[in-house]
Amino acid sequence: MKSDTHHIITKIFAIFVAILCLHASSGLSLASFTIEDEKKLGKEFYEKLKAKDLFAKNPKVNKYVDRIGHLLLSHDKKSFFDFTFSVINNPGINAFATPGGYVYIYSGLIELTENEDQLAGVLAHEIGHIKARHIAQTIDKSKKINIATLAAILAGAFLGGSGELTAAVASFSMATATTLNLKYSRKHEEEADRLGMSYLVETGYNGEGMLTFLKIMRKYEFYSNFIPSYFLTHPGTGDRIVYLDGLLQTRYTKKGAESIVGGLERVKTILVIDRKDLDSSLRYFQNILKKDPNSPNALYGLAVIQGKLGKTMDSFANFHRAISLSPDDAEILRDLGISHFNLGNTADAIDALQKAHSIDEKDSSTIFYLGRSYETTGDYSASLRFYEEFLKKNPDDIPIYYNLAMLYGKIDMPGESHYHFGIFFKKKHRFKSALFHFKAAQAFFPPDSEMAGKIRKEIPTSRDKHPANHGDERAKD
Repeated sequence: MKSDTHHIITKIFAIFVAILCLHASSGLSLASFTIEDEKKLGKEFYEKLKAKDLFAKNPKVNKYVDRIGHLLLSHDKKSFFDFTFSVINNPGINAFATPGGYVYIYSGLIELTENEDQLAGVLAHEIGHIKARHIAQTIDKSKKINIATLAAILAGAFLGGSGELTAAVASFSMATATTLNLKYSRKHEEEADRLGMSYLVETGYNGEGMLTFLKIMRKYEFYSNFIPSYFLTHPGTGDRIVYLDGLLQTRYTKKGAESIVGGLERVKTILVIDRKDLDSSLRYFQNILKKDPNSPNALYGLAVIQGKLGKTMDSFANFHRAISLSPDDAEILRDLGISHFNLGNTADAIDALQKAHSIDEKDSSTIFYLGRSYETTGDYSASLRFYEEFLKKNPDDIPIYYNLAMLYGKIDMPGESHYHFGIFFKKKHRFKSALFHFKAAQAFFPPDSEMAGKIRKEIPTSRDKHPANHGDERAKD
């Protein structure tokens, strides 16, 4: 996973070099690197990462980090940027900010935190870099390097000057390998710490969280093998520790809260569950339970991992232990229900999922699996109700259209079945199959009906089929 993510991000930065070369010919110098330039570069980078599906998928994880980030921003209304906080699904211990208000934090770093104030301290420091425009300041010191070179410099800063990246840069004759070793200056680090500490304390967090986690991270400085550790772009660790300790001793002596948003342990549990290495996840939860045998989060995580490993009896035992300690936990009940469904225990699945749904009516996974469970029992009316509810919340989900198409076929509604098959294949970019089903669907509805109008709107156009948009996907038909 680490090497794959590294390779993809390297590719993205190489693409940046090519894209921004188009601007180089205009003679734009780094001295004229504006707020708008920062926004454009930051947005391009964000969109490329998003397109490559590198972000954590669980909405609870993303909402948690985003909420902390915007809490830290709430006390300072002076900002050039709208901030975006993103979690990159990677076990490396790293965090960085790019121009334009974009803050990235690796899942591995979140897993390492012990309290919410520590995570908030990392985010606050990165916010400080952005608000002080440290990258822009570095850029403005040069009068002869164009904006295209900026992409190379940023790439070197965050990727450590990989061979592939260096080759991409050299091909555009923009920078040497040594140019790619950009780091924040000690002055920049001090200012980001000073600003970050003020954001942290003013929000109500304990300022010691920033110092404590810096010390924790230093123990893992060489943890990441394929991507640079946090300290490659954030130098002067010893000086930072001394400086932060001084701020805490003199200016920020009042103790704040370790947690404001709450739920860090559940977020960490979700991230560990989503690891590719199941054995490492198993050890993680087992180690927690050695210290705290009654941790609902660790029991829950262990149950999910044991289920994935085929240890069914142990999995259910730990699910029920977790629920006995936290009976109103919708996520534990939901995943217990999903486990029952996957094993064919439909009645038990519905029981657990209904309890989860009564506690949290908005959880999409609960709604989807209730639909599947009721479909399995032959209660198609209930199944359709939950599938339609899921679709309203997740219109971009592709599999739901297939499920609905199959269900409509079972209840003898062929027009709706063909319509949903059409959307399914259209979203898969299989346009011949989509067109076949849309045309078949039209035969079941009057031309002036609402459904006929919906079908006409969905019929693929030449723009949908353009190879620039979909490449070789059409060949599947």
